[in-house]
Amino acid sequence: MESVRDLDWDPARAAAFLERAAGLWRTFLEQLPTLPVARSWRPGEVRDAVAINVPEEPLAEVELFEHVRSVMFDHSVYPGHPRFMGYVTGAGTIPGAVADLLASALNQNLGGWRHSPAATEIELHLTKWFAARFGLPKTAGGMITSGGSMATFTSLKVARDRRAGWDVRQRGLREGARMVLYASTESHAVVRRAADMLGLGMDAVRPVAVDAAFRMRAGGLRDTIVADRLAGLQPFAVVATAGTTATGAIDPLPEIAGICREEGLWLHVDAAYGGAAVLADDLRPRLRGIEHADSIAFDPHKWMSTPHPGGCVLLRDLADAFDSFHLAASYTVEHRERTGGTFDFGSHGPQWSRAFTAFKIWLSLLAHGAGPYGRRISHEAALARRMGELVVQHEELELATPVSLSVCCFRYVPAGLAPDAAGREAYLDHLNERIMTEVQVDGRAYCSNALLRRRFFLRACIVNFRTEEPDVRALVDVVIEIGRRLDDEMRPAARGPAVAP
Repeated sequence: MESVRDLDWDPARAAAFLERAAGLWRTFLEQLPTLPVARSWRPGEVRDAVAINVPEEPLAEVELFEHVRSVMFDHSVYPGHPRFMGYVTGAGTIPGAVADLLASALNQNLGGWRHSPAATEIELHLTKWFAARFGLPKTAGGMITSGGSMATFTSLKVARDRRAGWDVRQRGLREGARMVLYASTESHAVVRRAADMLGLGMDAVRPVAVDAAFRMRAGGLRDTIVADRLAGLQPFAVVATAGTTATGAIDPLPEIAGICREEGLWLHVDAAYGGAAVLADDLRPRLRGIEHADSIAFDPHKWMSTPHPGGCVLLRDLADAFDSFHLAASYTVEHRERTGGTFDFGSHGPQWSRAFTAFKIWLSLLAHGAGPYGRRISHEAALARRMGELVVQHEELELATPVSLSVCCFRYVPAGLAPDAAGREAYLDHLNERIMTEVQVDGRAYCSNALLRRRFFLRACIVNFRTEEPDVRALVDVVIEIGRRLDDEMRPAARGPAVAP
């Protein structure tokens, strides 16, 4: 039979292709600080430019790389730009990008140890190292996931199975009372989605009110648990947050851990954003109490800036994951006394097929070191506090809440707008929503928003190792400039809300 080798490139061709791609990457890194963070694209414009027809025969290399260049330089937002402060999205480390390439070249499946011996051992070692940093015991360990959503789902699946009181895996949820869990009103939407995916229903997530600093009220948690038990419900878990998405608030972890211990509930801590604070000497004490968690969701691709995707789930006892996910299958027979295989990730989580995602996190830590990581994380929190100072110092800006971790929430308040003006709050909501949109398409900087007590605020989250104080000042200046322009358009003196004399 004649060989068919259309897809197989010889090493020289592969290296030449990589060299050309590396040239584009170098140009991108050189130009990144001067590029617009984003642009005012329209979906049709981008679609027409990048969604090209798949050819029957290979594209010429010149044409192919022109397509790649267009994707990179003409039709992309840049989370790695020093003035991108929109979401909890890291810049992407250089070693991490290289690790992604090498991991893809190996193309191992981490579902089984025999398929990926070095990769499996690195992921086990990395997650145990993270667990130790959080203060978890030696039985702890975890897995690298796609992000906080999968980490939360995995944790609550284990929690459901461990706390049900019957074989919920085999017999389902009808065997016992309705199971419920608890999270603050500031918790991430992935908690409700996990409840949905687990068959509990989103109503199973019982909301707990927050205090003035947007932290879960421990007393409110206790009261809600008591009321639910009296109503015949079965509480099984509490989700505490260490770094809320909107403001970076940290729930009172020691008090919540105490309640979970007294009530026999699983404590899951969503530290997807704030967990990286354990690497910074000055921020680590703020996470006191996290060492009592039964599970933790933590995203290195957020504040550690490793490339997407790269979340992490940590369990106080990694054996719980095996009990919650293992299924024997006829096509996975292995004689371990001969092979020496010891640990299969496919039996410890929802995925059989798993990439070597841990490599980019691992290589980033080896290349940079834990110390520099901690110092940079501390610096980014200091930059957010500096932004808070700039907001407080300017008469046209208003801080929503004291800065926590590396999130600063504020809004533009036009000079002369009376505190008791009719429709003032509704107008400010509308104005700041317009400001956010204009900032995002302007290209000089990028922020997002937070809805805090139903009011609209601008939100800057600094998790980017390229961001420095001039970039922080630039965002503030752009907000003021755009705010003044929009206010002039939207609030003519004859028609707008009353102004101070």
